[in-house]
Amino acid sequence: MAYIKSRGLSIEFPLNDVSNRSLKREAFSLVTGGKVGSSPRHKVTIKALDNISFDLKPGDRLGLLGHNGSGKSTLLKALAGVYAPTSGSLESRGQITSLLDITLGMDMDATGFENIILRGLMLGHTPQKMKELTPEIAEFSELGEYLRLPARIYSSGMLVRLGFAISTAVPSDIVLMDEWLAVGDADFQKKANDKLKEMTERAAILVIASHMPSIIENICNRTICLEKGIIVSDSFFE
Repeated sequence: MAYIKSRGLSIEFPLNDVSNRSLKREAFSLVTGGKVGSSPRHKVTIKALDNISFDLKPGDRLGLLGHNGSGKSTLLKALAGVYAPTSGSLESRGQITSLLDITLGMDMDATGFENIILRGLMLGHTPQKMKELTPEIAEFSELGEYLRLPARIYSSGMLVRLGFAISTAVPSDIVLMDEWLAVGDADFQKKANDKLKEMTERAAILVIASHMPSIIENICNRTICLEKGIIVSDSFFE
């Protein structure tokens, strides 16, 4: 059974240059919303997440709210395994699909077909699995013969379409999103929206950050509001 368990999760980032420490404390507190402090060895750190605890089980649709710098993206990246806890613990079970950076792992000198394999490996799938999915991914991307060419000649829209097609090809237990994705032109966007809805509905657990309350209200049954890396509210609703 898929689940996520966070217990006292805290994440700190060190600041290597500790000159003008008071200025950096002020700047980072204003710009990032995080907490800046010093360790006993006078290493300056910024606490992006502070004592975050929650449980998610199948059926949970969690919306993360908060201003820029509140810790939403850091929490999503921690759930995706990008950041390790500085203290506390974070445990999950189930296949995770992260839609935080859908082109991560691509090689601009590799062809589109080769990047299907590379991006798939980044997502934790086997080369054999990605080979099996390649025809479906190619068809969804609508890139045709461009898939035989190096990705460096792709437009940004073409690259995102390929990344989206790869990232959404395999159903997942847990889906992580930083805003609802807008991909491609009007026709492709409709197809992408349908794919996202299908993927999020089939997932056991969804965690999405958004600045648009309407998206959260339509999709989620729980919201956590973050401020300066701390949970300030945790609400459940139907």
